[in-house]
Amino acid sequence: MESLVHKIRFSLEFMGPGEKKIGEYLLTHTGEIIDISISELAERCGCGDATVVRFSRRLGLSGYQELKLRLAAEINASSSINSEINKGDSCFEIFKKRIVDISESLYSTETVLDPNSLELASLVIKKSDRIVIFGLGNSAAIAQDAAHKFLRLGLSAQACCDNHMQAIIASHLKRGNVAIGISHSGSSKDVVEALRLSKACGATTICVTNQGASPIVETSDIPLFTKANETKHSILAMSSRIAQLALFDSIYTHIVLNYDKSSMQAIYNTEFSLQPKKY
Repeated sequence: MESLVHKIRFSLEFMGPGEKKIGEYLLTHTGEIIDISISELAERCGCGDATVVRFSRRLGLSGYQELKLRLAAEINASSSINSEINKGDSCFEIFKKRIVDISESLYSTETVLDPNSLELASLVIKKSDRIVIFGLGNSAAIAQDAAHKFLRLGLSAQACCDNHMQAIIASHLKRGNVAIGISHSGSSKDVVEALRLSKACGATTICVTNQGASPIVETSDIPLFTKANETKHSILAMSSRIAQLALFDSIYTHIVLNYDKSSMQAIYNTEFSLQPKKY
């Protein structure tokens, strides 16, 4: 059976203003529906009871009561899997819990990622003379993966994962260049300072960070938000890293599909050059 949360998420664009408010509220306050009446939900969303009923029926449900029951069942099913990882858990049980965490972070990221900002980031990256991606620690692998993708498109891209080199490179950027800073916390001092210096030199700055106010957002022309809650077991921040990878992959794919043929030609040239390296 299709997840009702997923169905709500993908039905939003076809809903009227009142129904859309209900859908957006439920996606960010899913657990609250269990304890509130139809009138309370309508009041919180600034609509009438009839709109809540219409919203429920649009999803193929009989009414608000079935909506509550279905969402409650999904919450219980999710929490039964996404419980605290225990010492006695098998590796496969831990894998299943990780899948739930990662899936949740991807869907949560969808709710906080601004479509216009993502579109603009894709545009400026494609048109830039030079792209530098700053990342340290856990973010270094994401920076390298992003640079690898952009290089395949024939773009001038470089991942910089050393804090001294970040400062040096940032000081030589100029108008027409793009500097991208990756920091889940948004408080990685060296990455923030590299972006600040890049911006002062005229480069367009983009940050990829978890939702919320942070130093990296303040120095970014285009903030791109993810949403992932890391636990004490997630030392390597897997959920947030998967969300960041998905974000860069979306930009890469958008450039391939929506700009001139040069991107496709660059990909062909890349694959052709790599053929002798494979059996």
